[in-house]
Amino acid sequence: MPYPEILHHGATDGVTGSCHQLFMDAQHSLLIDCGLFQGVETSADGKASADRLAIDFSLEGIRALVAPHVHVDHVGRISYLLAAGFKGPILCSEPSAKLLPIVLEDAFKLGISRDQSQVERYIKLIEQRIVALPYSTWFMVRDNEQLQCRIRLQRAGHILGSAYVEIDLRYLQADEKKCVVFSGDLGALHAPVLPAPKPPKRADILVIESTYGDRLHEDRRNRRQRLERVIEQALADRGTVLIPAFSIGRTQELLYELEDILYRRAQRSQPPLPSGERVGVRGAAPAIDWHNLPIILDSPLASRFTQVYRELKPFWDDEALQRVKQGRKSLGFEQLLTVDSHQAHLAMVNRLAQTAQPAIVIAGNGMCSSGRIVNYLKAMLGDKRHNVLFVGYQARGTPGQAIQTHGPKGGYVVLDGEQYTIRAGVASIGGYSAHADQAGLLRFITGMRKWPSEVRVVHGEVAAKCRLLAIILDKYRDMRREVRAVIPDGVILG
Repeated sequence: MPYPEILHHGATDGVTGSCHQLFMDAQHSLLIDCGLFQGVETSADGKASADRLAIDFSLEGIRALVAPHVHVDHVGRISYLLAAGFKGPILCSEPSAKLLPIVLEDAFKLGISRDQSQVERYIKLIEQRIVALPYSTWFMVRDNEQLQCRIRLQRAGHILGSAYVEIDLRYLQADEKKCVVFSGDLGALHAPVLPAPKPPKRADILVIESTYGDRLHEDRRNRRQRLERVIEQALADRGTVLIPAFSIGRTQELLYELEDILYRRAQRSQPPLPSGERVGVRGAAPAIDWHNLPIILDSPLASRFTQVYRELKPFWDDEALQRVKQGRKSLGFEQLLTVDSHQAHLAMVNRLAQTAQPAIVIAGNGMCSSGRIVNYLKAMLGDKRHNVLFVGYQARGTPGQAIQTHGPKGGYVVLDGEQYTIRAGVASIGGYSAHADQAGLLRFITGMRKWPSEVRVVHGEVAAKCRLLAIILDKYRDMRREVRAVIPDGVILG
């Protein structure tokens, strides 16, 4: 039987532009993701070329679009999909149904038009198309005498509302059935706020991400301690710590962890140490007053998402809910300042660039390719008092990757066509990721009662995909099981 068949329209040569088409039979298919390409995956010059934005595949027979989560590299081309003539529903989780219109409104304004009437028409159309599915509940997509197709969303632990997708296919005349699972982006074990993903019971075909398929994360306790130490050391320079972060997911996790650091510091009730008495800081700068340290969230979009996160507490994990019971405000604590207007943003940039007041700024976007973080970088990269702290993946060809790579060497980065020398400190905490690491990805497979007979590795750089593929094959050999392991448009082994 030739079906099901999968075509990959994105996330095969990197980590962005996720888009996969599952053909249930010759006439009917599902689209999983419709994301935007970013970094060098957009085009040779790093800009979004028309051929990478256009929908270059036929829409005939696509029954629905499934949106496992709402990051722009997974949903950012939905406007182009609708313009190409897609008429079907958009299936997503209940939290994603609240977040998706916000994401798509921002993407529309950035990439298509800021005309308010056009924006409102577009968002109204999106809201009409969205079908919100409860977790762990089957939803029938197709039901006739030849084919039954139902899908179920399960928590993925990546960002609020994220899901992996189970697709149950029954070919009634042939008396056959297949279970296809798309992992989407899987969350890291013990990530803040959200419960960790639990593997499905079975899969015949698995399409799995591989963002961190070639590495392991630090455990959460160690990385939180590192976050505290890195911030303390950076703030000893009497400058600003800039943390580039995407508006949804990473920002809320950072706020959650920063609130905990401030809470623990307050519990110790220790006054600031005199100048020069701390260990491991550069120079003898005055001690940091953690009790009055401003945490600045300079992103109207992130503020909107954070408010939605607060409203969706029932989807938080037990630890986060316990903090709520204790009266703590993990995403709205006293030292958190939000910056909304563009004028206020520019004033904050100038103030922090010119004064010696320690502060932590979280601003988008996470790869420094656009957004308010760019203005901070332009103003502060040339000053050694300031520091840039990366806590997320930096895709090839993005300014974030350039700063991360060349900053420690005294190099430069190009922002908006101009070259900026990097004198600011640069640090990275790789363990702070919303993605599962190699062990987590492998656990997702081996935790199934019935391991998949076909595994397709997507959404990763070449080295990460190849390493994960090799580890998967080793595990199958150890257990004397057979598998067809595939890197689409690349390696087929097993």
